Amino acid sequence: MKIFLLGGTKDSINIIQHIKENYDAYIMTTTTTEYGARLAMEGGSDDTIARPLPKDEIIKILTDEGFDILIDATHPFAAHITQTSAGIARELKIPYIRFERPITNLENIDTSHIHYVNSFDDAGKLIAGKFSQGNVLHFAGANTMADIVKYVPVERFYPRILKVENSIRKCDELGIDSSHIIPMTGAATLEENIDLIEKYDASVMITKESGEIGGVVEKIEAANQKDIAIIMIQRPEIELLEKDDIVNDLTEMDKKIKSF
Repeated sequence: MKIFLLGGTKDSINIIQHIKENYDAYIMTTTTTEYGARLAMEGGSDDTIARPLPKDEIIKILTDEGFDILIDATHPFAAHITQTSAGIARELKIPYIRFERPITNLENIDTSHIHYVNSFDDAGKLIAGKFSQGNVLHFAGANTMADIVKYVPVERFYPRILKVENSIRKCDELGIDSSHIIPMTGAATLEENIDLIEKYDASVMITKESGEIGGVVEKIEAANQKDIAIIMIQRPEIELLEKDDIVNDLTEMDKKIKSF
């Protein structure tokens, strides 16, 4: 079995390890960074591609190399690649699985500090209008910073990002001082989030609704304990994605693979 895996997330590493332990499979993983590719290889992927792939190139790889299954385990906010990959699978009539981490269960969590918005642009406007004092912790990746600093002075802005060349360059282009960059190596614990809030005198935290594996609960609880606002960007809806395409855990993925 040959599997083409769109990766770059913790979920994708778990998928690689699970498939390698339970199936006779060759896995090629694509990520947008060298860092993601290295983690995929360490997780057991047979090969990796460490750059964004255009639609035509994905189609060529799938057809030329005879892949049996396309698994999309990209981030819940990578709407463009998910829409593209779902469309490619339909076009090529190749079995397709969208592995999507469940939305965070907040049933027993105090949500009074959360302000929901639909975009980062909306988040920036909300901060400018309602939270004009104190510093801003940005826990939502380097690619989304520009939408915030359109409205928020960089002097108040502290992004937690992977310290890779592309992300550092984005900070430079936006005028974000290197002393404001918080290195990221994975989801932070509750204690680490509290420490960051205190260290940077934050009044606002920005995060995506990226699921429990993305550390959302720990961010909310830290914001609650320190009595600061948390602005949560809700997940985008993806038009070409059908309910039957989606699995939320490895057991569901196994059932899907065995049904092909």
